Amino acid sequence: MLRETPLYLRLNPADDVVIACRELEPGTNLLKEGVVVKERIPAGHKVATRPIATGEAVRRYSQVIGFATQPIAPGFHVHVHNLEVRDFARDYAFGEAYQATEMAAAPATFQGIVRADGRVATRNYIGILSTVNCSATVSKYVAEHFRGAALEAFGNVDGVVALTHTTGCGMGSTGEGIDILRRTLAGYARHANFAGVLIIGLGCEANQMDALVFTQSLAQGPMLRTMTIQDKGGTAKAVAEGIAMVKEMLPQANQARRETVSASHITIGLQCGGSDGYSGITANPALGAAVDLLVKHGGTAILSETPEIYGAEHLLTRRAVNRAVGEKIVERIHWWEEYTARNHGEMNNNPSPGNKAGGLTTILEKSLGAVAKGGTTGLMGVYEYAQPVTARGFVFMDTPGYDPVSATGQVAGGANMICFTTGRGSVYGCKPAPSLKLATNTPMFERMEDDMDVNCGAILDGSMSVQEAGQKIFERVLATASGQPSKSEAHGFGADEFVPWQLGAVM
Repeated sequence: MLRETPLYLRLNPADDVVIACRELEPGTNLLKEGVVVKERIPAGHKVATRPIATGEAVRRYSQVIGFATQPIAPGFHVHVHNLEVRDFARDYAFGEAYQATEMAAAPATFQGIVRADGRVATRNYIGILSTVNCSATVSKYVAEHFRGAALEAFGNVDGVVALTHTTGCGMGSTGEGIDILRRTLAGYARHANFAGVLIIGLGCEANQMDALVFTQSLAQGPMLRTMTIQDKGGTAKAVAEGIAMVKEMLPQANQARRETVSASHITIGLQCGGSDGYSGITANPALGAAVDLLVKHGGTAILSETPEIYGAEHLLTRRAVNRAVGEKIVERIHWWEEYTARNHGEMNNNPSPGNKAGGLTTILEKSLGAVAKGGTTGLMGVYEYAQPVTARGFVFMDTPGYDPVSATGQVAGGANMICFTTGRGSVYGCKPAPSLKLATNTPMFERMEDDMDVNCGAILDGSMSVQEAGQKIFERVLATASGQPSKSEAHGFGADEFVPWQLGAVM
């Protein structure tokens, strides 16, 4: 039964603020708080419930989200005009809260595609990867040949997709930047959701094909082919040769069949984008509940976006399986502090303008909501960008907060699904991994229903609990992994969102 959305929410008795669930006009009485609203408070934003002195820490979720830059009286708006980020001590308590997960007696199942080497796919694509931006157009021309009727005879193939990017040259031929690019491309070349892959280069780029294949130990064969445009004699000949190579792969790719497999073969990349003040209240905790279910059934979930756990990393280090895992997160935080400093930025450059319009004030506040996507189980591993994820359970991968770059790293690491929470309304897809969009609030879900897969806004009005929403997300994950199209797949999203992390000087 639907209920009326409350005026506000108190998330923790120790908090200095409550969250407006609707726009609050001056004079609105927050009865249980003993506070009268003094100015307009937009929906999703914070209102002070006690006097806060200049320099005093402000808490939400019973955690510090910033420090007051001026006195704030009860009933007033708490946002960017009177709250800032400052450095403060965190107790990392490595591993103190770790508990082994109690596994499900009867693991859930889905209809997956089992590859010859035992890997399990959720989709069945052929991929065209470019080594460099200079081979992007040829890669796209090859893929475009297989649109529409060209695949009618291959009903078990989900499509031929070109994943291109803007780098691969004008960069060092050794070092961190090219190592990350090669690791990303290799992760996609090996991805279970690709039945076959063709890698296309120009021939003279920094990211040389031979070096890519050698450094990443790629095993070429009938379903992993390579070529360069210069060796083939130019654009037209390269496109013709690429089309011929894909045609040779199609009969084998079409032999794929779905069969019942354990949910332990699902690896989800966790994302949030276009976040708002409700993200940490509805969709993120609901996704965390779904992650707990997945882990109990033997699956894996990858939390990422290191700038968006900043200030909340101590909540993860406590859950680490051992001290070394917890310390690796702290090491990556320090790397990011140095990285942003040398680029004349700061960690609080995030949240984005859209996040702030939705009610998020500081990176500390955003991070505390973002880590809720990771549920409550033990942290079993920490990985650098695009590294293969080998641990089972809940893990962390170091990535930027920019969603396409972050998800690209997760998929390169082995994610065969993406779950993406959004409050403002992100439209995102991630071929070859299907992406589910989880709405934080009902008005946005109803406005953008063609893009949203699950409405977590019902948590706000009390018609659905966080656990019930988590169960609903978990069931949608199983259905989508079994072949049910996500909303972003129906729109055709996913090729242009391939964005490897570009580090280092462009030369």
